[in-house]
Amino acid sequence: MQFLDFEEPLEALYDQLEKIKQVGEKGEVDLSATVKELENKIKNKRKEIYANLTGWQKVQLSRHPERPYTLYYINQMCKKFVELHGDRYFGDDKAIVGGLGSLDGQTVMILGHQKGVNTKMRQYRNFGMANPEGYRKALRLMKMAEKFKYPVVCLIDTPGAFPGIEAEERGQAEAIAKNLLEMAQLKVPIVCVVIGEGASGGAIGIGLGDRVSMLENTWYSVISPESCSSILWRSWDYKEQAAEALKLTAEHMHSFGIVDDIIKEPLGGAHGAPEEMAKILKRHIKKAIAELKELSPEERIEQRIEKYSKMGQYDTIDLEPEAK
Repeated sequence: MQFLDFEEPLEALYDQLEKIKQVGEKGEVDLSATVKELENKIKNKRKEIYANLTGWQKVQLSRHPERPYTLYYINQMCKKFVELHGDRYFGDDKAIVGGLGSLDGQTVMILGHQKGVNTKMRQYRNFGMANPEGYRKALRLMKMAEKFKYPVVCLIDTPGAFPGIEAEERGQAEAIAKNLLEMAQLKVPIVCVVIGEGASGGAIGIGLGDRVSMLENTWYSVISPESCSSILWRSWDYKEQAAEALKLTAEHMHSFGIVDDIIKEPLGGAHGAPEEMAKILKRHIKKAIAELKELSPEERIEQRIEKYSKMGQYDTIDLEPEAK
């Protein structure tokens, strides 16, 4: 088990618990009462820590190396899953995975960013940073879902679209913009969930939907705290202040009307109980799809466009006519 810096009190308690269990096993001493007391202490300390997380701490949780990624959720939620590859233009981007899956008998087109579970796989998946062919693959799968009238499920977890020269050469901005245009008009239900990081155009490229939700310990913003800090302060040392200023947590996004729901995570984060988190996520997705299927395609598209048109705030002013 890996602990983040703000979880140091928990790490000390877990060390104590492990030592007491070892003493009990080796010495054949009944220390069950002490073990139970420590377990209760750990539970209470965890509640105390997680009740007042800062924006930066939630960013850290969203990047936890043991946090479940898209393929884990797909394998847990879908009894059957057939992965589909390629954008039919350039290649197959490993940073975005997608295919047909069965959610308790409901066929869905499910896709999302995949970061990789170890160093080798993270390199293979380009750390979840998609190239243009990844977004074009996603769009191809969504159009296929529309053809066969299957709902679309998008799981978002990326530090951003890949910023390399080759990505720009192949039309990164155009690919993301085309996805937004097409997703706004897609005739089937679209359910999007931020399961980790939701950074910039890399996230919104598969993030326009009828229902957009965030897991409790995730973030969604136009820029990462580190990049914001480097622009404003010329240093990454102010990333914590940047995280607070960006207001990027699920609570902020919900209050701004950017997302529709916040999905509660098990105490301690999704990485602490991944199977339970997958069950919670599955129930949420099934409920959202069932509600959206009650509407006609025209009603869904109208509500979708109206929802995004209302985002943001602006004022109008009357300019004085030029003096004659």
